[in-house]
Amino acid sequence: MLNGFDYKRVAVAEDVSLNVAVAGTGTPIVLLHGFPQTHLMWRHVAADLASYHTVICPDLRGYGDSDKPADDYSKRTMAADIVALAQALGHDRFALAGHDRGALVAFRAGLDHPDTITHVACLDVLPTLDMWDAMHGVTAAVGFHLYLMAQPPGLPEQLIAGAPDAFFGHFLDVWTNDPSAIPADVRTAYLAACRDAIPSIVADYRASAGIDIEHDQADLAAGNRLRMPVTVLQQDWGAALGYDAAALWRAWVADLDHETVPYGHFMAEEAPAEVTKALRTLLARGAQRGS
Repeated sequence: MLNGFDYKRVAVAEDVSLNVAVAGTGTPIVLLHGFPQTHLMWRHVAADLASYHTVICPDLRGYGDSDKPADDYSKRTMAADIVALAQALGHDRFALAGHDRGALVAFRAGLDHPDTITHVACLDVLPTLDMWDAMHGVTAAVGFHLYLMAQPPGLPEQLIAGAPDAFFGHFLDVWTNDPSAIPADVRTAYLAACRDAIPSIVADYRASAGIDIEHDQADLAAGNRLRMPVTVLQQDWGAALGYDAAALWRAWVADLDHETVPYGHFMAEEAPAEVTKALRTLLARGAQRGS
């Protein structure tokens, strides 16, 4: 649990309640976790931000201690969950930061709810359409899990269930530059949460190979862009896979601050002070513009 945070269960849909930790006062910011993690990934950043802001850290639907419905893991639905969560806590407008899967939810929330989301931060992802286009040749082996979990229901779930700790632990091992950033007790909590959520985690990824693409293609065709200030922090995957990450993001964002960073994928745990500084800078950009 996050020290100093109050925990609640908040209904966000007819059959879904989210586990959420809340602390602090001031303008609200919601922090969304990635794979294969829970809201605990924000433990350092959240504690720092709570000195200045109301900080809201949920487990996404299908993850952690939140409900895990059998289907409907489109990022549109998951983004609507977060808007409903914030509104239930009394916030009609709020900033949103996401890592990995949570960043895709934040991206979709910004497109679908531009009058609600004041700022967006995305950590170490590309928008879904660009992600699939960037994966090609043998370098795409780094994203093997994307293709595995995109398969029809049945086989991915069965294979992962055969060795869940090996599967989920693989990413905790190879995606970090500093293994000490995820101590043994936190790693144990992540693995336990994943073991209990295999079907819903796979459903989340499967949506990114289907309905999420349709939603993004429709926005791209309509010329929809993120209108709020946006910060993107990501590793230099473009050097390996042959793309310009900042250029890809500029196609979606009008007011972009893009930074390539030297940290590993789990940057909120490896470099929390730097991530916190970037989020504070993002929120200040909005204040300077009077938003």
